[in-house]
Amino acid sequence: MTKTITICLAASFSVCLGFSQNKLPSPEDLKTASIDSCLSWMRNNAYTGKDLDNFHAIGLQTLKRSQQESDIRTIAEVHEEIASWHGYNGTFPGDSIVYHANKALNYYIKLDDKKKTADTYRALSIDYINIRKLDKSQEVLFKAIALYEELKDEAGLGQAYRTLGALYQVMEDYEKSVEYLNKAVPVLEKAENFAGVAIAQFSLIQSYGELGEFEKAYRAADYCLNVVKTKVPQETFILVRGHSYRGEVYLKEKKYTEALKDFIAAWEICSAKIGEERCATYQTEIGKVYLLQNNYERALKHLSAGIKAYEKKGTTTLVTQYEDLALCYEKLGDLKNALFYKNIAHSNKINDLEGTIENLEKETIVKYETGKKDEALASQASLIGQKTKTQNLIIAVASLLGLLLLSLLYFFNKNKKVTKIIRAKNAENELLLKEIHHRVKNNLEMVKSLIALQSAQIEDSATKDAMIASQNRVQSMGIIHQKLYQGENLGSIEMKDYFLNLSEGIIDTFNAEDKVKIECAMDNLDLDVDTAVPIGLIVNELLTNALKYAFPEHEKGEISISLKKTDNNHLKLKVSDNGVGKVKGLAPKGTGFGSQLVQLLTQQLNGKMTERSDHGTLIEFDFLIDTAA
Repeated sequence: MTKTITICLAASFSVCLGFSQNKLPSPEDLKTASIDSCLSWMRNNAYTGKDLDNFHAIGLQTLKRSQQESDIRTIAEVHEEIASWHGYNGTFPGDSIVYHANKALNYYIKLDDKKKTADTYRALSIDYINIRKLDKSQEVLFKAIALYEELKDEAGLGQAYRTLGALYQVMEDYEKSVEYLNKAVPVLEKAENFAGVAIAQFSLIQSYGELGEFEKAYRAADYCLNVVKTKVPQETFILVRGHSYRGEVYLKEKKYTEALKDFIAAWEICSAKIGEERCATYQTEIGKVYLLQNNYERALKHLSAGIKAYEKKGTTTLVTQYEDLALCYEKLGDLKNALFYKNIAHSNKINDLEGTIENLEKETIVKYETGKKDEALASQASLIGQKTKTQNLIIAVASLLGLLLLSLLYFFNKNKKVTKIIRAKNAENELLLKEIHHRVKNNLEMVKSLIALQSAQIEDSATKDAMIASQNRVQSMGIIHQKLYQGENLGSIEMKDYFLNLSEGIIDTFNAEDKVKIECAMDNLDLDVDTAVPIGLIVNELLTNALKYAFPEHEKGEISISLKKTDNNHLKLKVSDNGVGKVKGLAPKGTGFGSQLVQLLTQQLNGKMTERSDHGTLIEFDFLIDTAA
């Protein structure tokens, strides 16, 4: 079984039945042919990418005939070829590939064919990597490694190490990825598996690039391209991906001209040798470079073509490509399409985060690395048990004491394992809670951006001021969720740091950096979320009001914020400014919504508000903590 892009194998089987590879026969043509001939024909045509619907019908027909004859090995091989065809042509979801691969695996296990079982485990791990089920990929890959070690199959072990390196690269453990790939390459070279050697360079290129070791990444790319040209020139996809991965490293190093050359080379080679329709997705890479070079017209052309090809294949995991397309439309002044594609990118990013959380545990790797030690300990315990049976009464008493100690050790270790599991679950719950706060913060940022986009189109000053005030209120809540997922304590907010961040955002909104200085004269104080949110909204309203009315005609001034907790479970909040204060007899400015909001929030916290206007404005609040909580 093979996977597109990640794994490429050359189809080197002879043509059977006298059928041309350039023309697929119909299922009717193959009904009278032997199953072996049909299977050979499938192997010959699995990688042509032609007449896909007809090929699938032929595969299912051959599978049905092999099931009727109850030939287990042939059934397994047909499932394997159908899975390979799905993976290569990308015409079905990953679940279809995994379904047929697992069917083939079960039949090979029934046959007790350890070599084919190991090969299928390894190939299945690649399928799981490509659909981002990394825990399942680890599980089946370590089963493959165990079988290769049992069979002393160095070539198979080299392939497994290469796959393990790719898995670590996807898991972003780039140092381990490099370690296992450098183990794999010499074994693959010794076995003269040059396609495998070239493919191993893919993950090396990416891992070295992520580690910032660009020269090593370029050497890996050059080696990959040279191996293909001199050893396996028929492997078009490897050549294409070699150029593409090297282009990504150039892009990371901001060498845009070199990156563009590699991306164009990948697209042109793929289009010429495989077909323009199947290779259109590579145009997103070209569009990315043009976008970075501010050539928005060309960027739009290539990004649109590439994304259209991805959508035709049913891909729903794109994020960066949609973000690039949205930015391109924004630069060209088409804000409607910019917002449309930005929303698609945001939705895909949320779906990707949900899948990522599922794959955070790496327990299988730990089991593999510690498995041999556990086996050695179990063997020693068994040997000690056998010897105690032959000893005299004194040794028997000592053995009983030893068993008692072992029992105590067992329960001690069991308790440690339970504690470890609880800690792991707590860590997982903490991570999930942080993800929730992160997602809420991102959603609030999206709401803020939508309000900003809408307000940019409003000419009425009063309405525009109301929209800006709404932005600031959303921002004040977003900062709280940001502090929650960035901090150590998920249940409380450090208010001084929060006020400083809130103040910076509001000053930036009013472009008042050189005009007004805001000070937080207070000690560090942690509050729960239910208390912090309304207090944050109150301070937001007061700061906004002060910046709008306290310092007219570009006057400079200061605003002071303080919050402290008293011994009798009260919170004292003070917000003051040295501005013009309130003028008697003059009607308040604005809509009054902000004042109503402050009063409602004060009541919610069971608080009292006092206001003085002697020298500027001073507003004091007294909240009862227990009621607020």
